[in-house]
Amino acid sequence: MTPTAMDAPPGWAREGIDALVVLDPDFAGIEGRAGPLPWRRRDPGFAGLLRAICGQMISNQAAAAIWGRLSALPGALEPAGLLALSEEALRGAGLSRNKVLHVRALAEAVADGRLDFTLLRAMPDEAAVAAIAAIPGLGPWTAQVHLLFGQERRDVFPAGDLALAAGLADLKSLPERPKPKVLAEMALAWAPWRSLAARLLWHHWRHVTGRPAGEAP
Repeated sequence: MTPTAMDAPPGWAREGIDALVVLDPDFAGIEGRAGPLPWRRRDPGFAGLLRAICGQMISNQAAAAIWGRLSALPGALEPAGLLALSEEALRGAGLSRNKVLHVRALAEAVADGRLDFTLLRAMPDEAAVAAIAAIPGLGPWTAQVHLLFGQERRDVFPAGDLALAAGLADLKSLPERPKPKVLAEMALAWAPWRSLAARLLWHHWRHVTGRPAGEAP
């Protein structure tokens, strides 16, 4: 599987969107305005989590450019191969000094078995977030984005994501963008379909801001 791929939503997601619209009718018009929701997937293992690190705290466009250069480096999409790359090579791909430390910490954790993607898939959502976030430099946002796109979990919501806050503020005509804690509390109303709510909010915000529908967070 490519680290980022798009398709039509699976059957369970369409059923979930219908249920989400009942929970919150404001979601009902998003696809009518923005077009059908593109179903974005990422690699469920090391490469997908590496891609999430590239997206930390920078624009989608910058993250995509860095990912393009990083993924082209020989061996970069495997833990051992990435650890064999020099800091100069990783910095040359566009990673900051801190992100070089983060991607190496991830590669080391996978290589020595501290992070096992098979075991991760069997964990409940909160435990899986904690397991990923325990790696230096990989906080809850990175973990949640990976679980949402890599493992296609149904009820994960990255409340620290600025685009989600902006999208919700626009959708509901809020006076300001909700802070992460408030956004997480609001998202409780969308359980057990919070991942679908996030996907729709990103889709809505891309439409509002004129960015391509397939652009990944």
